[in-house]
Amino acid sequence: MKLSEDGKMQRNRKSSRCGCRAYMRIVKCADFNVPEWRVTAFSNIHNHELLKANEVCLLPAYCTITPDDKARICMFAKAGMSVRQMLRLMELEKGVKLGCLPFTEIDVRNLLQSFRNVNRDNDPIDLIAMCKKLKDENPNFQYDFKLDGHNRLEHIAWTYASSVQLYVSFGDAVIFDTTHRLDAYDMLLGVWAGVENHGMTTFFGCVLLRDENIQSFSWGLKTFLGFMKGKAPQTLLTDQNMWLKEAIAIEMPETKHAFSICHIISKFSDWFSVLLGSRYDDWKSDFYRLYGLELLEEFEEEWREMIDKYGLHGNKHIIRLYALRTFWALPFLRPYLFAGLTSLCQSETTTTFIQRILSAQSLLDRFVEQVAEVVEFNDRGSKQKQRRKSQKVCLKTGSPIESHAATVLTPYAFGKLQEELLLAPQYASFVVDEGCFEVKHHTQMDGGCEVICVLCEEQISCSCHHFEFSDPYLPSRWRLNSSSSINPLSNATRQHSEKIQLLESLTSALIAESIETKERLDVACEQTAMVLSRIKDLPRTTQSANDIVYNCPSDLILPEVEDADGIVQSFTMGTSHEPLTSGKLKDRRPRDGIDITRKRRHYSDSCCGHFEHDSSDCPMMEGDNLNGDALGYI
Repeated sequence: MKLSEDGKMQRNRKSSRCGCRAYMRIVKCADFNVPEWRVTAFSNIHNHELLKANEVCLLPAYCTITPDDKARICMFAKAGMSVRQMLRLMELEKGVKLGCLPFTEIDVRNLLQSFRNVNRDNDPIDLIAMCKKLKDENPNFQYDFKLDGHNRLEHIAWTYASSVQLYVSFGDAVIFDTTHRLDAYDMLLGVWAGVENHGMTTFFGCVLLRDENIQSFSWGLKTFLGFMKGKAPQTLLTDQNMWLKEAIAIEMPETKHAFSICHIISKFSDWFSVLLGSRYDDWKSDFYRLYGLELLEEFEEEWREMIDKYGLHGNKHIIRLYALRTFWALPFLRPYLFAGLTSLCQSETTTTFIQRILSAQSLLDRFVEQVAEVVEFNDRGSKQKQRRKSQKVCLKTGSPIESHAATVLTPYAFGKLQEELLLAPQYASFVVDEGCFEVKHHTQMDGGCEVICVLCEEQISCSCHHFEFSDPYLPSRWRLNSSSSINPLSNATRQHSEKIQLLESLTSALIAESIETKERLDVACEQTAMVLSRIKDLPRTTQSANDIVYNCPSDLILPEVEDADGIVQSFTMGTSHEPLTSGKLKDRRPRDGIDITRKRRHYSDSCCGHFEHDSSDCPMMEGDNLNGDALGYI
């Protein structure tokens, strides 16, 4: 705004002259006291292209929303519909082609903003009151908010007690999805999520932001770190939001930030389908191949070849993608742990979870409770799926590593390990130098991967970086009982972690086996109570870890696992005395006329049952080697 000579305020207007000679001159005449507008001159000579007929409606003068349409948009917003859903429904109602309504998505968003009346201003106060109520009911519930100068809600974030606990174990790789909005309130919805040890999406936190800028995102990230006691994720996956990119660089400088390839691919149709025409599908295939390359040098070389092949040298989207290649291309991301979050399947699972949150929106003051219900439903479904999968695990190789992994890893992680074990015989290794090997597929004549193995430091790495990218040595996050219930600051936890992890896996197996029948459950409860009573009677000792001798209880049976031939293996530690429980053996159907009976293989004090060596030398029995890191050396 600027002052004119007469002191009145007037708008600053930028010059828009481009030398076009087209004009229309009109004057207002008042002949016979009847005012009217008359065209006195007109020129239709332009020095630029004109809009097409279907583009004229996008001019501000033509973007009108009738009162009836406004009422319907208001009704749709109250029902929780997104702006895109509103537009598509109205296109169908009016029988017009896609994108041919007399108003655009931006016009609808502006209209929704204008709907904010006095009654709507009460919603943030109710929402804050709801968070305070939840905090009073559960002190571990956490929330924070910010009000603007007009005492209206600007930002609010919250997380639940269970989410904070899950973040301790699974907060190494995180997705921060900011691609959705609560259109009824014109607020950006951000959801923090990850993947737990069973491969299921887990919720970490939620934020509503009024504006989409660096300051807003910085507030959200800083608040989230406060919820999680300052622990930043190792890797963070987001969409291509440049404001968010800058905020992450400020608030989480040690975190590896990456862009979700699914969000990038979703834009390809708009960017390249018309430009490339019939060659679009071929280009997509070439892009996917480039995306999955292992070596940086290969990526750089083949990217240039792709640009030449399709003539995309000056394309702004290609230039931008290349400039940000370290944020999305796998050759640049493989040295970092993403726990499978970059896969298309995991991305779809996360999107489905967020859609449940969006479908739960009604009144803003109920939104926090509704998100909690969605999270609880998701966790309940995850536990049911875990219980079904853990009841039977099928062995396929007979390898001691596979047998051991079946007792300590979740079915999801065990399936990943089993895939690698089945592929392992197809590869050959050649010693290049001390601690250095070349590994290649049996069909490869040249190339291969370089594997560096430093046994004294228990470190192994490969040039393909698959260890670092998905599951380095299958750490504790993929175990059957990966939780934060054990105090990580405890000296006993640090000194006896292997035995504690074994106890966790035994406990998980006990529960999985006991819940099948009431009889099993009764026996488990009775025997567990006896064991616990016995443990409580033992004296508490302060001797060092080196002086402590562990004696496994008699015939402690790990969960039964079934091999590919239908033979059930059950691993027993200790002496062959009377077992704690004797679960019923299930009858086996005869196959091909042969009656197959279940065979039990036991580990005894003298022999482990695999390679005729003492249990003290067995890598599956030795306590010092009974950990996730040992599984990395396949």
